[in-house]
Amino acid sequence: MIRNIVFDISNVLAPFRFKEFLAEKGFDAAMIKRIIKASAMTSYWTEFEKGKLTFDEAMEGFVSTDPDIADELYKAYDSCSGIMGRYDYTEGWIDALKEAGYKLYCITNFTPAGYEQCYDCISFIERFDGCVFSFREGIVKPDPEIYKTLLRRYNLKAEECVFIDDIEENVVSAQKIGLNGIVFTGYEDAVARLDEIVNSNAS
Repeated sequence: MIRNIVFDISNVLAPFRFKEFLAEKGFDAAMIKRIIKASAMTSYWTEFEKGKLTFDEAMEGFVSTDPDIADELYKAYDSCSGIMGRYDYTEGWIDALKEAGYKLYCITNFTPAGYEQCYDCISFIERFDGCVFSFREGIVKPDPEIYKTLLRRYNLKAEECVFIDDIEENVVSAQKIGLNGIVFTGYEDAVARLDEIVNSNAS
């Protein structure tokens, strides 16, 4: 029987507006690509998400990757406010699931700066029964340990959980330790697939 719904946050419950965010800061498409390559596609970003690097240390790492755009990198990340947005369906989805009796949790890769500066866009987590943030745990998805952390901390059974994430690799990792999984491609599809899983595990 399914008792627990475990969400990723970015691009599932709240949009991660990375390219739009950078465009709003005045960068063209070529520079946006270069900024992302020098930051989000590096190990420094992963370590920042793990909480292993401070903001200043992460920025030093990004700049070392592409020193010629140091000024642009600092401009890009002088504030993360606006990098997250809102989906119209999120609050209603949470309402429906809670009314149906499910416990709600999240497992998400987040930087400390993103959490602090974008909390208004993810404040719905206050209605959840528990959350595991990468920067607090020192682990990022798809490391199996981050899913095990959730199960241990909240005394959950893997087979009673459905994990919803927009990245297939993360879902596969969760499934390998026994969670049911949905690769998120859109709200309506996720609702339909969740119903299928619930019905097939009704006993």
